[in-house]
Amino acid sequence: MAAAILRRARSRRRRPPASPRRAHAGPAPPRARPAPSDPEGPAPRPTRSCRCRKWRRGSGLAWSMAGTRGVGREAAAAGSLPGKRPPEPEEPSLLGAPGLSPGPGSDPGLSDSEESVFSGLEDSGSDGSEADTAAEEEDGASSDEQHSGTEKPPGQQAGTPSPRTEVASVRLEDEYVEDSSDEEDIRNTVGNVPLEWYDDFPHVGYDLDGRRIYKPLRTPDELDQFLDKMDNPDYWRTVRDRMTGHSVQLTDEQVALVRRLQRGQFGDVSFNPYEPAVDFFSGDLMIHPVTNRPADKRSFIPSLVEKEKVSRMVHAIKMGWIQPRRPRDATPSFYDLWAHEDPGAVLGRHKMHVPAPKLALPGHAESYNPPPEYLPGEEERMACERREPEERRLNFLPRRFPSLRAVPAYGRFIQERFERCLDLYLCPRQRKMRVNVDPEDLIPRLPRPRDLQPFPTCQALVYRGHGDLVRCLSVSPGGQWLASGSDDGSVRLWEVASARCVRTVPVGGVVKSVAWNPRPTVCLVAVAVEDAVLLLNPALGDRLVVGSTDQLLSAFTPPAEPAAQPAHWLEASEEERRVGLRLRICHGKPVTQATWHGRGDYMAVVLATPGRSQVLIHQLSRRRSQSPFRRGHGQVQRVAFHPVRPFLLVASQRSVRLYHLLRQELTKKLTPNCKWVSSLAVHPAGDNVICGSYDSKLVWFDLDLSTRPYRVLRHHKKALRAVAFHPRYPLFASGSDDGSVIVCHGMVYNDLLQNPLLVPVKVLKGHSLTKDLGVLDVAFHPTQPWVFSAGADGTLRLFT
Repeated sequence: MAAAILRRARSRRRRPPASPRRAHAGPAPPRARPAPSDPEGPAPRPTRSCRCRKWRRGSGLAWSMAGTRGVGREAAAAGSLPGKRPPEPEEPSLLGAPGLSPGPGSDPGLSDSEESVFSGLEDSGSDGSEADTAAEEEDGASSDEQHSGTEKPPGQQAGTPSPRTEVASVRLEDEYVEDSSDEEDIRNTVGNVPLEWYDDFPHVGYDLDGRRIYKPLRTPDELDQFLDKMDNPDYWRTVRDRMTGHSVQLTDEQVALVRRLQRGQFGDVSFNPYEPAVDFFSGDLMIHPVTNRPADKRSFIPSLVEKEKVSRMVHAIKMGWIQPRRPRDATPSFYDLWAHEDPGAVLGRHKMHVPAPKLALPGHAESYNPPPEYLPGEEERMACERREPEERRLNFLPRRFPSLRAVPAYGRFIQERFERCLDLYLCPRQRKMRVNVDPEDLIPRLPRPRDLQPFPTCQALVYRGHGDLVRCLSVSPGGQWLASGSDDGSVRLWEVASARCVRTVPVGGVVKSVAWNPRPTVCLVAVAVEDAVLLLNPALGDRLVVGSTDQLLSAFTPPAEPAAQPAHWLEASEEERRVGLRLRICHGKPVTQATWHGRGDYMAVVLATPGRSQVLIHQLSRRRSQSPFRRGHGQVQRVAFHPVRPFLLVASQRSVRLYHLLRQELTKKLTPNCKWVSSLAVHPAGDNVICGSYDSKLVWFDLDLSTRPYRVLRHHKKALRAVAFHPRYPLFASGSDDGSVIVCHGMVYNDLLQNPLLVPVKVLKGHSLTKDLGVLDVAFHPTQPWVFSAGADGTLRLFT
């Protein structure tokens, strides 16, 4: 307990700055212990009280607090402290400096602990635990010297105080009673020195005694701040002082001051900003003046300084340096903009004058006695009242009056006059030069159709034999044979030159699509029937080609572990092989289209089902099927392979997407601006695409130009069912439900700066409408400028 009290007393003390006399590297000199023979004892080291911060220095200066009564109290208090070691017999000790002797005012009643408070260690410049340790070691050294029995040197006199010591008689109990401070007052005295200068030093400044103010040993991190926030209930009112580096807890008054400042109030609580203002000078006339000091003498004497200024200004006016103010002109600031304009100029006022348009003269409807046909009936009156004012043909209803004097005042007169004024000054008027243009010059100059030959012009042959409408057709690569599919459940093979039906293959369902393999060395036809694709070998033409086709199909070796595929490949039975069927690809969902790749090994199939499996790609040589898309983009209508590049074009209802099959990414998205795309065809060069729609539009796309349509043709009156390009000639055709086939000339130039030339050249008619359906499919001959058409009337027609 005594040690705690002494440490507290030592921390409450203000230590003096380091004295240059004690700034030596050797050990501290021993202190003088009061001897038993000396009643007063040696004088303690100079120190200062916690309350009185003035140093008492001098050779014979002693505080007036020393006395017999005070010494007795201090000795009694020191002896009554618990845990205090008993006073030892005091012996004379040798001080560190020669000539040091106890003064007459020394207190012999100070205990060892009390003397350590007033020891010479308080004069050192060190602080912290090092100072306390040094003080304890010094106390031990002094006690050892006392027991050793050393004596004072003979040259030291008893009545002369040492220059390093002063007499300080302090009562420990009174000091604690008078001390009202709770903690040590630490103030940084660096002034306006930036604190950034102390970033590389262990201290942050100096206190009032000149000692260093050290930074905290460890900066609290976020974890310490969180723990302090959870444990300390006063964390919200604790701030960090940047001048000392310590945390300061705000008092209630300081918190209230901060809150008032945050609310925009005054810092002083007692200040009232809304006090009534007290005028120093009132508006009432008082008897006594505020000041009755007589006027100065200088107010009656002319000023020499002002005289000099006036003389200078007069001289400047004479020399013309200062111009007098001109009187303001009273004329208005506006003027006529064209008053001084040359009337003979080209842009003269009268030549550019545009007169205001005149009001239309009143007609029969505005008459007070209009004819009966201008008077509206009851239904017309109600219909006119239901319409918006902007939608009415007239802004009034015609009425009949018996005489002109019975006509009332017009209610909208002021409003119409106001609108007329707005029209006159707000609506810009411009003189437009009338250009005499020949209407024939407005029509684009297109080449004559006779200069664009050859193209089909007339009907040559009619292929009859189907019992129902013919939905699709396809021409062999050599152009000798023609395959057609109908709703009567059969596929017919025709000879092109003679229109003779060579072979009929019953398939047992509605044929949606027929596609002849484009490879000349393979004789194979793909037929889409219900949920399957049938591969037929019609056995037409060269026998070597027919035999090589069967060998190609029979050379396939199934793998040991078949992989899961979206379609099943089935071999045909013996009876089906006699008819010509070789393979059957079952999908489980209805098939709407089948088309071949240009090399003849891959085939794309469109299924009538929502989802990502609407398009499947089959490989004939490996009998493998795959779904190229992970998700679907609307209902797929048509697909087509690019003739040159590894692209796949997929036409949905509102867009056409171009996919790169090797990179497996979307390359372009074409927007045809149609309600429903029905057909799709790709130019043999691969840079242009045409689309047909059910809203009777034919859209031409230039892939190198834009994703928007290059040209939209509206020649058909009904929905388009099929479009096709000629593989060799610059021709394309479209078939519609109006029963006609329109052949157009479409020249694509090698020069990229020249746009394609699109000219309709011929309208071919011959099919009769059946069930509001006309031409369902068209196809060009591979080598000749001929076009085939399949109609709903059950016939196929050849136009040459």
